[in-house]
Amino acid sequence: MDIQKLIESLTPNERKILPHLEEKNLDDICRKSNLDKVSVLRAFKYLKKKKIISLATEKKKIVEIGLNGALYRKKGLPERRLLSLLEEKRIILIPEAQKESKLSQDEFRAALGALKKKVLIELKNGKIIFNANKEEISRKSLEELFLELLPLDLDTLSPEQQFALKSLQNRKELIQIQDKKTTKIEITDLGKKIISLKTNPENLIEKITPEFLKQENWKGKKFRRYDVTSHVPAIYGGKRHFVNQSCDYARKIWTEMGFKEMTGNMIQSSFWNFDALFTAQDHPVREMQDTFFLDKKTKLPEKKIVKEIKDAHEKGVKGSKGWRYLWDEEEAKKLVLRTHTTSLSSQTLSELDLNKLPQKFFAVGKCFRNETVDWKHGFEFNQTEGIVVDPNANFRHLLGYLKEFAKKMGFEKVRFRPAYFPYTEPSLEGEVWNEEKKEWVEVFAAGIFRPEVTEPLLGKPIPVLAWGPGFDRMILKIFEINDLRELYKNDLNKLRKTKVLMK
Repeated sequence: MDIQKLIESLTPNERKILPHLEEKNLDDICRKSNLDKVSVLRAFKYLKKKKIISLATEKKKIVEIGLNGALYRKKGLPERRLLSLLEEKRIILIPEAQKESKLSQDEFRAALGALKKKVLIELKNGKIIFNANKEEISRKSLEELFLELLPLDLDTLSPEQQFALKSLQNRKELIQIQDKKTTKIEITDLGKKIISLKTNPENLIEKITPEFLKQENWKGKKFRRYDVTSHVPAIYGGKRHFVNQSCDYARKIWTEMGFKEMTGNMIQSSFWNFDALFTAQDHPVREMQDTFFLDKKTKLPEKKIVKEIKDAHEKGVKGSKGWRYLWDEEEAKKLVLRTHTTSLSSQTLSELDLNKLPQKFFAVGKCFRNETVDWKHGFEFNQTEGIVVDPNANFRHLLGYLKEFAKKMGFEKVRFRPAYFPYTEPSLEGEVWNEEKKEWVEVFAAGIFRPEVTEPLLGKPIPVLAWGPGFDRMILKIFEINDLRELYKNDLNKLRKTKVLMK
């Protein structure tokens, strides 16, 4: 592009700042061009791309006045105010000195420390004894001189200023050191040539509107030249966090499969979280190492269901032997951050109308466990719960539900293995293949609720299929993330670039 065409491509703001580039100071350019800093900086970038200027960013550490520093620069440092008092009374009681100086307790202590360090005063028998002469009082301290000069470049401080800085840094909000960026402007040879021409084309058409075309105002005028190959700024529209999108998708899957949603609090009683699910009160999962307990207790539900759960633990149901220990009601009252959404299933079963079977329920929600954090474990995670209450339900149905859900979540390779859980029999663990890590990753924990769970809650041992996949591990595949910890880092750049779940 020749110089004339280049000049015709300049935006109005570029043309405004062009005559003032030799100032090489952002504030001066803003003032003379009547533009704000954002507009000037944006114009700088355009001019750089057109090779009219070159830009260099310089980082500096600047020592600036703090909140208290601004106050003390106006009223004087606490030691200066105390000195003014001591000039009149060379010996004064400490309580009296604080009262008359009108300094706060912290300010008074700081003033005493500073003056004592400079051997201007002596503390003896609860009194302040002033040892300095009038010349020492009138002479400004290094700290006072330093405050008056701020802001200063940290790298350019003299030894005396560095001493003052170190002294003032020990005091609250007197000074602050901040990183500041400065933009250095250099005009290129091309830029100097354009400036020397002093050509400022006017009446270049910037935009076209229907009215403009109708009135034929464009005739005989020039359009500003545009570089159609330039990259336009990326625009990121508002969207929900991808974890929330995934949870909504899971809800869609279960709803389309005929399930109703269960909801409930993240804080649950040990009764619903453990006892109603036939988890023994001395089971390791209920220890502090695995569960987050709250320092409070709650009331238990109606006596009848509490008695049924107690009997199931102590004696078993219909031929089973239970856990053979004395069930403690106080232990069941302890509040916990729910370790699984299965606590919602136990409550749902206790309120179920048996005349309306079969029924299917699901939940998607946060759970909490005292886990060691790594790429596939977190101390908080999402789980998607499911139960099917049906007198005709069997183990094959359970596998079918799990396979269908995994398939809809994008997992083709699924395998099941026998497992043990206190509240299901038979039990299984389901795993999906992680191609990136080249290993099977557990996502399903499932089974059929034991009679010790269903009979106390339902009144009779109806088959209940139950599962609780670790849902966050499934999200990893959808968004091609290799580490659970990446889900909640909330890196703004990554969130902007993360695709919207369109399933």
